[in-house]
Amino acid sequence: MAQLIAALDYTNAADALATANALRGCPIWMKVGLELFTHEGPSVAARLKEMGFKVMLDLKMFDIPNTVKGGVRSACLMGVDLITVHALGGERMIRAAREAIEESAASGGARPLLFAVTVLTSMAPGELPGYGEDLPGLAADLAAGGQAWGLDGVVCSGHEVETIKRRCPSLLCLTPGIRPASGSTDDQRRVMTPAQAVRAGSDFLVVGRPITKAPVPADAARAILDEMEKA
Repeated sequence: MAQLIAALDYTNAADALATANALRGCPIWMKVGLELFTHEGPSVAARLKEMGFKVMLDLKMFDIPNTVKGGVRSACLMGVDLITVHALGGERMIRAAREAIEESAASGGARPLLFAVTVLTSMAPGELPGYGEDLPGLAADLAAGGQAWGLDGVVCSGHEVETIKRRCPSLLCLTPGIRPASGSTDDQRRVMTPAQAVRAGSDFLVVGRPITKAPVPADAARAILDEMEKA
């Protein structure tokens, strides 16, 4: 069954950890992204691990290979369970990230999953210069390259999952931009409901505000999990 990840898109650790505490008992992961990590650093991921959650570190690393290798090495020292880089960084960058993970595992450290972002779900066709309307084609091409370069999975829109799974059967697909049918899409463009994403073949679903801004976050998370299971 697909797994649910709650996006802790806060500035302060106190707010993020309060939401995580409210979600204890739900079988979900926690996502630490750029805003929270920049303000709070590695300690917030450590606290989430102490609470028993698996942690996705979503920094979308995109730099020269040696710099990304160092960033991934540091993330492994934090003991997180999933790390994101940008697929547009190319083969040498992704292979360097994989090397850092394997070196960590060989020394008895963490071996987090390595995922690469294909095309951000906030982008609509025509918004990425040079690619016109064919964002799904770009996402599939990046995924195919990443499969050969050592990725465990890719971050992609739910609308691209079926195509990517056909071309890259060994890759896992993580889908942000998930919104319940009654919710708003806010700054996301290529969105899906939880049920649609599961039926398309997504392995991980990332949900932020529909959970974190809900009056009772645990109830919202359980409703999404129930929709995923029924799908």
